[in-house]
Amino acid sequence: MKSERTSKRRQFIKQAGIATMASFVSANAFSSLSSPASDYTQKTVLFQGDSITDGGRSYDKDWNHVLGQGYVFLVSSQLWYDHINRPMMFFNRGISGNTVDDLLLRWQTDTIALKPDILTILIGVNDAYHVIKNINPKSVDEFRSSYQALLQKTKDALPDTKIVLCEPFILPVGQVKDSQINWQNAIAPRQAIVKEMATLFNTVYVPLQEVFLSACKKKSADYWVWDGIHPMPAGHQLIAHEWIRMVKKELKFPA
Repeated sequence: MKSERTSKRRQFIKQAGIATMASFVSANAFSSLSSPASDYTQKTVLFQGDSITDGGRSYDKDWNHVLGQGYVFLVSSQLWYDHINRPMMFFNRGISGNTVDDLLLRWQTDTIALKPDILTILIGVNDAYHVIKNINPKSVDEFRSSYQALLQKTKDALPDTKIVLCEPFILPVGQVKDSQINWQNAIAPRQAIVKEMATLFNTVYVPLQEVFLSACKKKSADYWVWDGIHPMPAGHQLIAHEWIRMVKKELKFPA
């Protein structure tokens, strides 16, 4: 009996020792998980726009959802993964249904106050939609005036912020296909204005209409956009790819 008790005692001590060692190793392993020092100052990248930018995002601090599930999420995850030692913070402030005037109303709170180093704007398709559906439609000149005011406010308050203007786009699917001429007549002049503003304010310009049309040579329109306006997953990846390509080319970001 004594021998058996001694054996059990030794086994307990052995197991306790192993557990203690495992705890020690685990603690030391986690203590070494500190990020290496970076020579870069953190860059804040902000995305503004309508439902295409919104991407079903949450309006809280839940990192599972706060960036949405569209191109903003794809850009952010790709750049965070590829540039681990390059401090970056991404914000999504797109709101479904917004027009350029809606952006103007919330610009101080949702843009200026965040002081982004890089600001992306994708807006205009709802402005066209309002014209087609006769929902308090604004003229082309009013669209130009509001868009220009948006950019001027940004330049005045944040002169060092780099701006990326994305062209609004449509494809002949769903509601757009059903009224294609009306959609083309509504969106084309607003696309021209975005390009005009990019030149006027010396911003990066991302020509998404041509990108989507080129993609349709590889696969039908409904592969990229499901209703003529909102991208399919592959369409969001297309925007993300083009955004990264143009921003790296024009702004050398991330370095």
